[in-house]
Amino acid sequence: MSDIILIFIKAFVFGGLICVIAQLLINFTKITSGKILVYFMLSGLFFEAIGLYQYFVDFAGAGATVPICGFGYLLAKGAKEGAKQGLFQAITGGITSASMGLTAAIVFGCLFAFIFSVRSKKN
Repeated sequence: MSDIILIFIKAFVFGGLICVIAQLLINFTKITSGKILVYFMLSGLFFEAIGLYQYFVDFAGAGATVPICGFGYLLAKGAKEGAKQGLFQAITGGITSASMGLTAAIVFGCLFAFIFSVRSKKN
C-alpha cells in the first residue's frame, strides 16, 4: 500500500513541478502560453533525444508522461523506434506512438463542443 502512495506522490510532485515552472514563466515573463506549450513539448523531445527523459518516466511515471513535455517524449521515442525499421517509419513512428492520445483529444474535444455552447468572454 505504501508503494502505491509513493508512486502517486512522485507523479504529483514531478507533474506539479512542471506546472509550477510553466506558471512562473506565465507570471514573470512576456512569453505567451502558446510559446510555453511549444517550448515544453520541445523540451520533452530534447530530453528524449539525449537519453534523459526515460529516467524521468522511470522515476515519476504519469507525472512525466501526462504533461505536454511527455507528448514530445512520446513523439521522439516513436521516431527513434521507427528509425530502426526504415526512413518512412522514422517519419511516421512519432504519430503512430501518439495516436491513441491524439484520437482521445479529438473525440473528447468534439464531444464537449457538441455538449457545451461557445460564448465569447465578456470584458
